[in-house]
Amino acid sequence: MIVYHGSNVIVTKPEIIIQNRYLDFGFGFYTTTNKTQAIAFADKVFRRRRKGERVVSIYEFDMQGAFEECSFLRFDSPDEIWLDFVSENRAGIYQGKSYDVVYGPVANDDVYTTFALYASGTLSKEQTIETLKIKKLYDQLVLSSEKALGFLRFIGTVSKEEF
Repeated sequence: MIVYHGSNVIVTKPEIIIQNRYLDFGFGFYTTTNKTQAIAFADKVFRRRRKGERVVSIYEFDMQGAFEECSFLRFDSPDEIWLDFVSENRAGIYQGKSYDVVYGPVANDDVYTTFALYASGTLSKEQTIETLKIKKLYDQLVLSSEKALGFLRFIGTVSKEEF
């Protein structure tokens, strides 16, 4: 499986870095199967950090090997379990099981307002899920352990002409 990682630097050897903010699927190395999404994220990171350049690193992920040796959590759609998982991770309060690999929809900037309305109590869980179902949600594959990172192989970067 080909996956992409948007950043302001080339990442040939991915690492799990504890962030100073809480993300959808917790700490880990975030990738996506959607090149357009990775390009947009590279732009966002470049603008936020104001150094480096817009870069999308490309990897081959051995899904079969990882599936045999790693613990997986997969979300096929933005359902109630996904909403609880993402909400708890974003709030920094998730205390459930840890997984080597988590795959599912990304709650990107396009759905930020929906999440904010849910977190404030303005939208119910059911209203939030219905609202998210009509949005175009891309995917994310998060590698949360050294074991999982072992199934990822750097193969290059997206050409500058594609930005």
